Amino acid sequence: MPVKIIALMCGKPQELAQSGHKSSIHKTIIDEPLTINKTGFILDEQADLENHGGPEKAIHHYPFDHYDFWKNELENKPACLNSPGAFGENISTLGMTEENVCIGDIYQVNDCQLEVSQARQPCWKLRHRFDNKKVARTLQNKGYTGWYYRVLKTGTITAGDELQLISRPHPDWPLSQLLDALYVDTLNLTKLQAMVDMTSLAESWKSIARRRLEKLEVEDWTERLEGN
Repeated sequence: MPVKIIALMCGKPQELAQSGHKSSIHKTIIDEPLTINKTGFILDEQADLENHGGPEKAIHHYPFDHYDFWKNELENKPACLNSPGAFGENISTLGMTEENVCIGDIYQVNDCQLEVSQARQPCWKLRHRFDNKKVARTLQNKGYTGWYYRVLKTGTITAGDELQLISRPHPDWPLSQLLDALYVDTLNLTKLQAMVDMTSLAESWKSIARRRLEKLEVEDWTERLEGN
């Protein structure tokens, strides 16, 4: 069934709490039609172009379904959880989660086509966003990461439009399975080889799988999750 977009968000780089860094994680809900090019919404920008943005991370989708969990999990009850956009997402929906979205899924929305390219790898900036040191690791452990799209066909979309699944090349690889291979069953050689062979998976994730196959060891996540 098509899934309705409940909100679209864009943002520009600004100071991230007291971190000394800039980030575009602070998003504003946009009600008017938004134009999408190959690198995402034209009104959206990234502060860290090395780790964010680009064709493989053109648009970030985070399920509003997870917000109740975070409201109960975080004792300080951040105000940003009162509306979509708290996790820096561009698209918010109800009914699409990591359990029922697969890598390589292609969705039609108006004249645009979006392809699921990878899940999100959470980073230390979430600590500053929510004033909580455990957010990034909890998000990773729960598998509540959201995902990224690459843009196959550009166009314009508006909040209230519907995402229609039109292709599912990897039905055995919901994002929950992919996240399990990356963060739980980390040296399952069969799964790692499947990731390398998966045509729809972002190259950066394939590189992680190749390194693990070659070295038979898992990379250290500490700096990504906690920062320096």
